[in-house]
Amino acid sequence: MCGIVASASHRDIVPVLLEGLKRLEYRGYDSCGVAVWDQGLKRARSVARVSELADQVKEETITGSLGIAHTRWATHGAPAVVNAHPHFAGDTIALVHNGIIENYEEIREELAAKGVEFAGQTDTEVLAYLVRDCYEGDLLKAVFAALNRVRGAYAIAVFDKDEPNRLVLARQGSPLVMGVGEGEMFAASDTIALAGETENFIYLEDGDVVDVTPSHYEIYSHQGEQYVPVEREVRHVRAFSNSVELGPYRHYMQKEIFEQPRAIGETLEGVVAITPELFGDKAQEVFEGIDRILVLACGTSYYAGLTAKYWLESIAGVPVDVEIASEYRYRTSVPNPNTLVVTISQSGETADTIAALKHARSLGMDKTLTICNVATSAMVRESLLHYITRAGVEIGVASTKAFTTQLAALFLMTLTIAKVKGRLSAQQEAEYMKLLRHMSQAVANVLALEPQVMAWADRFVTKHNALFLGRGMHYPIALEGALKLKEISYIHAEAYPAGELKHGPLALVDESMPVVTVAPNDELLEKLKSNMKEVEARKGELYVFADADTGLEGSERIHVIRMPENYGALSPILHVIPLQLLAYHTALARGNDVDKPRNLAKSVTVE
Repeated sequence: MCGIVASASHRDIVPVLLEGLKRLEYRGYDSCGVAVWDQGLKRARSVARVSELADQVKEETITGSLGIAHTRWATHGAPAVVNAHPHFAGDTIALVHNGIIENYEEIREELAAKGVEFAGQTDTEVLAYLVRDCYEGDLLKAVFAALNRVRGAYAIAVFDKDEPNRLVLARQGSPLVMGVGEGEMFAASDTIALAGETENFIYLEDGDVVDVTPSHYEIYSHQGEQYVPVEREVRHVRAFSNSVELGPYRHYMQKEIFEQPRAIGETLEGVVAITPELFGDKAQEVFEGIDRILVLACGTSYYAGLTAKYWLESIAGVPVDVEIASEYRYRTSVPNPNTLVVTISQSGETADTIAALKHARSLGMDKTLTICNVATSAMVRESLLHYITRAGVEIGVASTKAFTTQLAALFLMTLTIAKVKGRLSAQQEAEYMKLLRHMSQAVANVLALEPQVMAWADRFVTKHNALFLGRGMHYPIALEGALKLKEISYIHAEAYPAGELKHGPLALVDESMPVVTVAPNDELLEKLKSNMKEVEARKGELYVFADADTGLEGSERIHVIRMPENYGALSPILHVIPLQLLAYHTALARGNDVDKPRNLAKSVTVE
């Protein structure tokens, strides 16, 4: 959600800024822009794609050695050029900003009373004018003063026309990383934006403000009303660009669906036995001392947590609460210091989940573990323990391989806690390890069903609503399937535990309502068959993903795709794959922008 790229250099930095924006497109945006110092302030902004912005920059011959760039996902103010970043305060200050300034209206009124005329509706423009209002010849001091006035979350990069070699950065609650080059400095929301420019990075912490020139930087930390100099570790990180080739695939989402055998295999690589050290040096002690687990996550990661609840309670014997992170810290809860707090995130920068993690710790629950795809993320750094999935960069906004690798990591965590608690026998461990070693091939076998799923997608093109049904640990998989369909096809979809049909949702079922059913061969199969009969009796049309040995047969209104094999406790990982394919091919048939669905962002870094 939103992306910043900035640099202070001795060369024309505009190509680096534009390339960085292209690499941040995966985060989601509805406008973009770039500003440079070139004997004053120059700027180009667009509500089209970064490629169109690049054409505009070329046409207007915008160049400069000091610059900032931004992709915006609208919060305050509609997607319009006037609201696009970078924002200027008159002809002196240029600023880009991720996050939300909560008290911007109060400051806006104050500045308006001083004669400021705002061009747009954003909180960012207010911040730019506040910096100008505080400016008395020293940009760093102006930023210090301005930030002492604001409340909220921000990552900013700002420069002033009268200080042509100076860039000031700041972070509070929104990700910002600094790149250290040779005779030049960089900043970005994500290291991938700077891939190829430097491999030396500083992960700024909340409250940091950085004074930057091409050859030098000084970091200050906000302590009370003062900013004091601090040292931050320079890490050598090989940043990989996400501008990878699509190869034979039409979209990144399709590519990422088919990367899942590799991603799961690499996530499990090196796991030859179940041992607490997989999660960190202190894991043995932590796992021994817990009597409850609290999972905090949002969106797809929340559904991964719901799935893990079934595993953790049935295999490890530990009670589990799963909370939507954006809700958890806004209610009164009962803390338990013996709780393991598990956060799940693809990016590790999800604002709501980070805030929920900090809230849990403030309540005295300091046994924390993060499952994440980014080893250097804020969430990993905030947690005592962690497990890094190896999904690789996920560009498609709708998560696929990140979800299945999260499930693989959560199953490992389940087995580890079960073993520490004395609930996992050697025979059980061997059987589960055999399943995990075969998982990549099992997923590849499910992907071979794509042609059958494509045929179903053609039937969904004209639909406006869909129901998804699952039971037990496959109910969260039904939720994930419904989320995928609505995210990229824009078909309204809801998921229910199949046993809840007669408690309300059955009223929606008629001949125009497709009902997608996840049907593994487990102890709930016969109950599920009864639920399917309820749909059939109301002339509903069933689309069933069934294990081969369920005995379910197709008919005029019951369509069945048979899964290659029953995978027991790990069945949810296999059953979500065809639901991803169904959403992808339905969206494709409807002509949607699959990788960049409307109104959505990949990394949600604001509340």
